[in-house]
Amino acid sequence: MGHQRKKLISLAKRLLNHNLNGSTDQADKIMIKKVNDYIDDDIISSEVSKIFYDHPVPIALSAELKKKNSYKATKAIDTPLLITRGEDGVVRTFINICKHRGAPVCPEGRGEKSKFNCTYHGWMYDNKGSLINIFKSDTFGDIDTKNIKLTELFCEEKSGFIWACLNPDVKYNLSDWMNEFETELDDIGLKNWYIFKSTTLNGPRWKICWDGYLDGYHHHMVHPETVGKNTIVNLIAHDTYGPHQRFAFGLKNINELSKIDEKDWEPENHIRLIHTIFPNGSVSAIQNQHCLVSIVFPTPDLKGTITTQYILCLKEPKTKEQIKEAEDFSELARKAIVDEDYPMNFKIQDSINSKANKEFIFGRNEPIQQHYHKWVDKLSSK
Repeated sequence: MGHQRKKLISLAKRLLNHNLNGSTDQADKIMIKKVNDYIDDDIISSEVSKIFYDHPVPIALSAELKKKNSYKATKAIDTPLLITRGEDGVVRTFINICKHRGAPVCPEGRGEKSKFNCTYHGWMYDNKGSLINIFKSDTFGDIDTKNIKLTELFCEEKSGFIWACLNPDVKYNLSDWMNEFETELDDIGLKNWYIFKSTTLNGPRWKICWDGYLDGYHHHMVHPETVGKNTIVNLIAHDTYGPHQRFAFGLKNINELSKIDEKDWEPENHIRLIHTIFPNGSVSAIQNQHCLVSIVFPTPDLKGTITTQYILCLKEPKTKEQIKEAEDFSELARKAIVDEDYPMNFKIQDSINSKANKEFIFGRNEPIQQHYHKWVDKLSSK
């Protein structure tokens, strides 16, 4: 039996047993979080600095830079990024700021090129970050261009993601940070998937937003015709890998497995598997060879979020039927988040200062959010 099949069967067994017994994976006790932790600017600023800047975070997908000399210019919180894949195939990440006078060296977007002209005065850099030409250098004055490079960030490519530390002073051992979670992500094989569509979404504050990504207790209320149409609410199998998490929901047909010989199980048709990368990445809803990936960053003012949402297909859809299936999956994902999750999150945000609550409560049946907040507290207290 293959590793992936063995894992899925084990998860299906756990969910089947839970459903037959009316149980679910649980935390040891109820967690109480102060509402102030969600809205205090000083607390959030300190947490974001210590968590999003001083540890590796996913900033892009490998599939976005498949070819040599491809690039992506984007922004993470207040840091403009230039991500490049060199002729040597290595991915590097730089702060997208010219050393001359601080202008971007590349407009936001994706494409293929190996040289980047500063948008202000035309200084040119290669995709390894080296300054290779100063416009009208004969009149500029004496300067050693060999010592001028774009500010490079720790960057590593692993498990279909490109990871970076936004703080240029931080270097990291990514394997230590992953805590063997890369073996779970590797099973998905994202680097080989086809990006059908990507878009950016405006969302609510970071913790309010991310609580929604980790919630399996609301499907019947918020998603009755989308996510909740096929999943059993309050039924999860939950596993942790350091700060990262994998959890599975049982589909409403899970009990059918009790009538089928295990060797004939097709567990992927009875569970929905989600991987969440601390603090801002989610891989979910792998159905019929379609996948939703979300990367979420706080806005520069920390009062909202920007989500990059990717719709991926195992292979490039070419027939009308394949394209329709991808479009249908894309619309399902859009509706669940844009029409359902985020509006609910914004309602919470709009009234969070009303003094109705001083605390939020996370039940034992909400171990995923509990684990996340424990790691937020752990890393921000250092």
